[in-house]
Amino acid sequence: MAQRGGGRSEWERRQAAMRREAERAERERVRQEKEAEKRRKEQHITAQQELAEHKTTEIDQRVGQLGSILADALSKKPLRVDDLLVTPRLPSFSPGRLALAEPAPEWDDYSPAPPGRVGRLLGGANRYEQARADAQRRYEQDLAAHGQRESQRLGALDRARAEHTGRVQALKARAEAANAELGRRRAGLDAGEVEAVEWFVDQVLQASRYPDDFPRRVQIAYRPENRDVVVDFEFPPNTTVPSVRGYKYVKTRDAIDPLPRPVAETKKWYAQLIAQITLRSLHEIFGATPPAVVEAVVFNGRLTTVDRATGKTVRLHLLSVEAERGVFEDLVLAKVDPAACLKRLNALVSPNPFDLEAIEPFITFDLKRFRFSEDMDVVSNLDSRRNLVKLSPTEFEHLVRQLFIAMGAEAWTTIPSKDGGVDAVATSRNMFFGGVCLIQAKRWSNVVGLEAVHALTGVMADHNATTGVLVTTSWFGRASEQFAQRNRIKLINGAELKHLIKEHLDLDVVPGVTPPRRARASDNTQTGRPGP
Repeated sequence: MAQRGGGRSEWERRQAAMRREAERAERERVRQEKEAEKRRKEQHITAQQELAEHKTTEIDQRVGQLGSILADALSKKPLRVDDLLVTPRLPSFSPGRLALAEPAPEWDDYSPAPPGRVGRLLGGANRYEQARADAQRRYEQDLAAHGQRESQRLGALDRARAEHTGRVQALKARAEAANAELGRRRAGLDAGEVEAVEWFVDQVLQASRYPDDFPRRVQIAYRPENRDVVVDFEFPPNTTVPSVRGYKYVKTRDAIDPLPRPVAETKKWYAQLIAQITLRSLHEIFGATPPAVVEAVVFNGRLTTVDRATGKTVRLHLLSVEAERGVFEDLVLAKVDPAACLKRLNALVSPNPFDLEAIEPFITFDLKRFRFSEDMDVVSNLDSRRNLVKLSPTEFEHLVRQLFIAMGAEAWTTIPSKDGGVDAVATSRNMFFGGVCLIQAKRWSNVVGLEAVHALTGVMADHNATTGVLVTTSWFGRASEQFAQRNRIKLINGAELKHLIKEHLDLDVVPGVTPPRRARASDNTQTGRPGP
């Protein structure tokens, strides 16, 4: 019955309560969604901040790794030949299931139970005998089958053991052969044999652990006449140094922004990096090689890149240094500034290696081609190829002139012999520093002494020449090479001349002389017969 006085009915009250509950539930849902969205945003912000911090940590770790390139090497022992000895990892014999013998059949598992007294009275004795005979038959059959399987197992076990023994013997034999070869190389290293020295220096540099993205290309040449090692080393690219200092999360834009590293700082880091690599390599080579065999190391650092003007791959020289063992071992490498240390060693370093400002050598060549044949002086008289020592002065000068023209010299003018002993003048955009280059050609049979290089510098000053080149059929001592490097002179020895003639003139020639294999070449006197 409806209420009087306009009051609401029970149904209306219930409807109103339901609406209020629905509104309350909706408000709660909206509140929960807002809180969930807030949590998601907070979680996203936290995740982005953590990602920025993680990326920054990676940058810091990378920079720390690059900054410790030299220090890491100083903390390790030098490589020794014995460190390369092969110790075979011999597998243990694991026959598996073949080692487990199958249990033999037992008669108790086959034998039937004898009948009791009542059973025997009822004829059970005959049935028992029959059952026992059947059981005996099964037992003997199973016993024979077991014996056959066991014989097969033992045969397979013997074969597996023999195969394992064969594998072990093969591993030991390979290790013994490798160690015997290592012994041969050790003897060659101690004796200063070219192949052995080059092999071991390569092992030393390849064993040096750098970051995984660093290149691993290196060429090595040993010159027994100078007792020095020439190393052509591939530097990592300038992108190795991170161009950012870290990362920062910007909440207003929901973005992780890099924090650029100042360009000057990046360039300084790269210069320090290649300086560290250079000192590290010198340290490792000197530390590992016998002092009597390696007295100096010539280290040339290059970088393979793409020439933007041509699109071709080029290899640019960024650093070159010749270090004497005595001078280098007197350094306290743990405390030096790498760049300053190289300057003290009179290194030729790119003014701006980060921007690939190359040190342009007058002549580039492949180190692996610099070899005097062991029997060159023996067979040269029998060889059909042209022997450079046997050429007349005019013929030798003519050949050298042809070579420089083929190498891109833009002009060539013969200078009279009375004019300071200079044989030619060449100009080329490819010269050391541009301008005029004076060339001397010496068809000598022994070491070209330091006084000959001194004389060329005097003539260069007389003619206001930018650079000089000294070409010989023989070889130079280390003091000559060091002086030439400091005084803008390029030296070309007989081995290099031979290969340059082959490369640019396609002529096979024989230098005609071989530098002494182990004797120290005096750099203060000249005993050879002077040529042109």
